[in-house]
Amino acid sequence: MYLVTILGNLLIVLAIRCDQHLHTPMYFFLANLSFIDTCFTCTIVPKVLVNIQTQHHTISYTGCLMQMYFFMTLALMDDFLLAVMAYDRYVAICLPLHYTMVMRPQYCLTLVLASWLCSHILAFSLTFLMAQFSFCASHSIPHFFCDLLPLLKLACSDTHIFQVTMLTEAALSGVIPLTCVLVSYVHIMHTILRIPSAGGKHKVFSTCGSHLSVVILFYGTIFLVYLQPSSSFSADTGMVASVVYTMVTPMLNPFIYSLRNRDIKRALWRLIGFRKCFTQ
Repeated sequence: MYLVTILGNLLIVLAIRCDQHLHTPMYFFLANLSFIDTCFTCTIVPKVLVNIQTQHHTISYTGCLMQMYFFMTLALMDDFLLAVMAYDRYVAICLPLHYTMVMRPQYCLTLVLASWLCSHILAFSLTFLMAQFSFCASHSIPHFFCDLLPLLKLACSDTHIFQVTMLTEAALSGVIPLTCVLVSYVHIMHTILRIPSAGGKHKVFSTCGSHLSVVILFYGTIFLVYLQPSSSFSADTGMVASVVYTMVTPMLNPFIYSLRNRDIKRALWRLIGFRKCFTQ
């Protein structure tokens, strides 16, 4: 699964980079999403594989906090990028005449950089608070990586401020982007229903189907794990849901986007065919 995830996402990035026809805002965001998914998987799976191979299931305190920080940063980036991609589809379908003016390259880059900045700030604040805790009970983490809730269960310090901060950030970084996605798709569906021909409706909706599938898979598992009080956290449920959004979703994303997108499939065939991809 790890090799398929890395190969699939890197192929998407290379295909978009090498094909001039894909140098558009939609594919710029998709390339960023694939890059984020590659990094996201690399923060967790290599350590898991080493643990399985060596049967030495340990991680240093510093390494644990660093893994948690990068995991949160990249998960939040996924979150924000999915909202940005929904907004891009809204402008393309509902405001097609204004698309090139609204989704300018500078504006697209600003959206991605703003997502990076917000992700780092939110992740750093929780990591900083976690670093202040004392862990005087068992140091055995009931999970396969250093996630927030399993670490919180091991803390002996007062975690009230941390829990309030975590739920606040979950609302800001989860509910607000999801609301943006839902509002965008309400307008998109309204526009699609006004198209007279069935073929036109199918063509427009096909550009959104892949993104909508990824949104449902990602947000469904994220909310299952994090939008609950730590007192009711179930390690088994958390691990199953975590496997889905840390391993399964990043692995499926390249297939979801490539199998439903003719432009991506053409670009991949050109790339695999070793055609020259960098122009003068």
